[in-house]
Amino acid sequence: MYAVIQTGGRQLKVEPGAVVSVDHLAVPAGDAVVFDQVLFVADEGGQFASGTPLVAGARVVGVVDGAGQGPKIRVLRKKRRKAMR
Repeated sequence: MYAVIQTGGRQLKVEPGAVVSVDHLAVPAGDAVVFDQVLFVADEGGQFASGTPLVAGARVVGVVDGAGQGPKIRVLRKKRRKAMR
C-alpha cells in the first residue's frame, strides 16, 4: 500500500513504516502529524483511488522523528561587466 501526498509544495510517495523527509512542520518531535492532502492511494491488490485533485476522506498519519538540516546551498550572484562579482 502506498499513497501520494502533497506537503510543502512537493508531492511525496509514502508507504507504511517508511521514513520521509519533509519541509518545516511546526510540530515537536514525537507528536503525530496528519496529512489531509492525499492525491493518490493504492493497495497491494491493484485497487487504487485517484483524486481530482484530492481523494475524498483519505488522510495519512505519521510521527515526527525530529528536526534536521539539509545540505548547504551555495549561491553566487554575478552581473556581467558591472563590477559586481
